[in-house]
Amino acid sequence: MAKNTICVWYDKDAEAAARFYSEVFPDSAVSAIHRAPSDYPAGKEGDVLTVEFTVAGTSCLGLNGGPAFKHSEAFSFQIATDDQEETDRYWNAIVGNGGQESECGWCKDKWGISWQITPRVLMDALAAGGGEAKRAFEAMMTMKKIDVAKIEAARRG
Repeated sequence: MAKNTICVWYDKDAEAAARFYSEVFPDSAVSAIHRAPSDYPAGKEGDVLTVEFTVAGTSCLGLNGGPAFKHSEAFSFQIATDDQEETDRYWNAIVGNGGQESECGWCKDKWGISWQITPRVLMDALAAGGGEAKRAFEAMMTMKKIDVAKIEAARRG
């Protein structure tokens, strides 16, 4: 296990979520599944308790902790994309697998985890500052899934 690992709380589907992420994102994998050594408040002995996995190179631990805590946009995975094709692929995988769209490149997977599918062109425009950043930001504010061509046009003015 990595020195610093993101722990993500699931009701009972940590393994399914981790396997989904490992199929969708490159440099992702499920590396270990640990079962409960005895009964616990959210499960029984032998149930999947934790799942070690990586998402796009980031170490994570999925914990099947039960329904006590719900996800919010206060935590999200941000995935940088290189073009519209990659943006569409990730967005469609998450939203098309029981997830839901949100605003400005945000969506949620079917487990309630928030994702920011963010084209690099948008981040570059915001980093440039000035009018370019303002135009790109204003264009982004009208979108659900980010449209790379519209961000590029906004950058140019």
